[in-house]
Amino acid sequence: MKSNVYFIDLRASAKENLVAKLARLLDTAGLSETVKERELVAVKLHFGEKGNTAFIRPVFLRKIVESIKNIGGYPFLTDANTLYAGTRSDSPHHLSTAIQNGFAYSVVNAPIIIADGLRGKSETAVTVNQKNFKKVYIGSDIVEADTLISVAHFKGHELSGFGGAIKNLGMGCASRKGKLAQHSTVAPKVVMKKCVGCGDCLPHCSQKALSLENEKAVLNAKKCIGCGECILICPNSAIEIQWNQAIPTFLENMVEYTMGVLKNKTDKLLSVNFITHVSPACDCYGHNDAPIVRDIGIVASKDPVAIDQASVDLVNQEEALPGSCLEVNTEKGGDKFRGVYPNVDWTIQLDYAEKLGLGSRNYELTKI
Repeated sequence: MKSNVYFIDLRASAKENLVAKLARLLDTAGLSETVKERELVAVKLHFGEKGNTAFIRPVFLRKIVESIKNIGGYPFLTDANTLYAGTRSDSPHHLSTAIQNGFAYSVVNAPIIIADGLRGKSETAVTVNQKNFKKVYIGSDIVEADTLISVAHFKGHELSGFGGAIKNLGMGCASRKGKLAQHSTVAPKVVMKKCVGCGDCLPHCSQKALSLENEKAVLNAKKCIGCGECILICPNSAIEIQWNQAIPTFLENMVEYTMGVLKNKTDKLLSVNFITHVSPACDCYGHNDAPIVRDIGIVASKDPVAIDQASVDLVNQEEALPGSCLEVNTEKGGDKFRGVYPNVDWTIQLDYAEKLGLGSRNYELTKI
């Protein structure tokens, strides 16, 4: 059976601007069926690392908040603290970054609640009984919320190929303990021939697992937590994932966490993907590279698997933009995410999510 995915392009006019068009998308996709009066509604998004500019504009979140309030729900914006060293690794820094990036109450008309507390330890264990995890650890305020609205910036990702609704839920809603469990197989290695001993990677390692010895970076595997930040930080591509086992297991881990997030949210999830500024890497970095395709539009669905599949397809139907990092698969129909990350099979997350009953890769796209 095909799942419904609804799409709006970015065309607008004096009769209907893009913000108003977004409200119509939410209405068509079933927001009023998902949110009920007096429910506490978690609007899960990524506030963007300080210095990153690819994240979703706050003005769109204000409209989503307004639409929820019009139904009678009580929305709050939320995310969980990060595993890596950055500007969102604890609630005070996380809140400060969110506000500096434009998500202040005066702008979005909703409070911000960091789902896993001050230092990422406010978590709830959820039983999933799957291949890799029996229990998963989710930010408590996500579990306690009545309804969940996933608002994801759809872009490339160095470990999952792309980041969409599934990553926004599975990785984004996990506590620090949960994030660590998911990354546990992602142990990078230093390619000595490429390392020039610049030391750029050292301050970005939250666990101080990297050091310089004889003008080369050395990784202490016992200290490494597998967050993967050093991989993109290295200007010489001298730190690499050991691809043979790490990525398939990582993707399965992420999907099992998505299952845990949704366990008490039957018919209480609506996902929205913004396919705009499709940057090659995650918004977790304090920078973002040029987009790999043009801004395409916004999609919404009750099915997190279908919306990610539709988003991938919409990106891959485009011709790559000149001047981006993409050098292969640039033609219409070319797999843009395999072009950027040839060692990452992004289909694993969708296949496994479908296998676990989280949704369907078979969808019907309706333009409104």
